[in-house]
Amino acid sequence: MPYKHISVMKNEAIYYLNCKPGKIYVDCTLGGSGHSKVICEKIIPDGILIGIDQDKDAIKNAKKVLQPYCSKLHLFHDSFINLPAILSELNIPAVDGILLDLGLSLHQLESSGRGFSFKKDEPLDMRMNMESSVKAEDLINKMDEKGLKKIFREYGEERRARQIAQKIVRARKLKPITSSKQLSLIVCDAVGKKALFTQKIHPATRVFMALRIAVNSELEILDSFMEKVADFLQPGGRLCVISFHSLEDRIAKHRIKALERECVCPPDFPKCICSEKKVVHILTRKVVRPTKEEVEANPMARSAKLRACEKI
Repeated sequence: MPYKHISVMKNEAIYYLNCKPGKIYVDCTLGGSGHSKVICEKIIPDGILIGIDQDKDAIKNAKKVLQPYCSKLHLFHDSFINLPAILSELNIPAVDGILLDLGLSLHQLESSGRGFSFKKDEPLDMRMNMESSVKAEDLINKMDEKGLKKIFREYGEERRARQIAQKIVRARKLKPITSSKQLSLIVCDAVGKKALFTQKIHPATRVFMALRIAVNSELEILDSFMEKVADFLQPGGRLCVISFHSLEDRIAKHRIKALERECVCPPDFPKCICSEKKVVHILTRKVVRPTKEEVEANPMARSAKLRACEKI
């Protein structure tokens, strides 16, 4: 089955990465390899592309899509949090560009069979890396009400987190919750019929997003990676982050701003004693959004936000 995905903000990402022949770039989230394909075209003949993805389907697809375009291609079935170990294995101290595209692929939503979408009746899995031990089903059936409420409220920004968590706990006493459709119906029942007609988004949207984030530790991994990301860039090297919801974008924004800050001493200190130096220059003072034309062609792009910086 072909790997279905349309890469978001491709032109903008390539522009901010400033891809040049002979340079080294990392696509930390290969997805459908749309970004990587264009990167390869820009860096030939001697450039190096390092591609990483937790999803084996993405790696399998990348081997087909990218091989004709880049002779110096290194693919890793791994999480981008392990980039330091990957660079060490390749004997590469630092790179010229790093891309993070944090969205789900169309393949994962429509064809993976892992329960990412509430529109399908699939096993409640949600693991991006199928070798991970914790499934969405495990959290839904074993976590206490307080823990579920916290996940839905903090990761999904769901206002009805408490009543949804209560409904899930009651429902699982009757029988285990094992499918995406089953969970979706429980959430809809918890929020009431009125929400089905008054909300702009499906009532299960935030719950499914929150559960996926929790299963894959997405925010913790992103925050930890962003804290150290400048260490992996050459001077002049660039970072480009494409996020799809406010929690991801907030982490990217704050971490990039922290890297540009020259002093971290309290404001009331008469003199700087921290000796902190500016590490990056921010390239996107205002967040970059997809064009109207792109959103019309690909509705999945509508919530995308891009931020970029360059190492000094």
